[in-house]
Amino acid sequence: MLNISEASRVLHSGGTLAYPTEAVWGLGCDPYNELAFKKILKLKERPIEKGVILLASSIEQVEPLLRSLNSKRCDDIIQSWLSVSERATTWLLPVTSDIPQWIIGQHTQVAVRVTQHTLCKALCNEFGNFIVSTSANPAGLSPATNLEKAKQYFGNQTEYINGNLGTCQEPSRIIDAITGQVIRG
Repeated sequence: MLNISEASRVLHSGGTLAYPTEAVWGLGCDPYNELAFKKILKLKERPIEKGVILLASSIEQVEPLLRSLNSKRCDDIIQSWLSVSERATTWLLPVTSDIPQWIIGQHTQVAVRVTQHTLCKALCNEFGNFIVSTSANPAGLSPATNLEKAKQYFGNQTEYINGNLGTCQEPSRIIDAITGQVIRG
């Protein structure tokens, strides 16, 4: 099992990582490393068109993505990320030129969540950037909810950092920041 520093090195070197999030285990990589991202897609048997969520540790990391939104919407988004609730919130935000196309897939927005999960926050901080956060499961199967299930799915095809899931009972809700439409409730 890796510690946070070792996990960050795996991400920096183009590796992939399975890790606990707020509700389920996630698979992650450096979102700016296309080869690492393609490995995630292969592990999940997921088409690139679907896009993935980016996980951040702070509001400062996502500020460039919030600039084109009105202040009321920004306040709502920030409040949803900072408040403790029974479910995390992912927002579909306007894309900036530094977000790779492979991250958004066929979409015109990027899915982003600022996490309050202690391990995920520490991992993003140590890595120094966003990390990809997609559920740890092959397409069509339920997300891993423990280390054993993640290992059953992926074996030695990825690295693992052990820890506890957060207190959320379901994966994050997803809301369109432009329209306010709930995409996944």
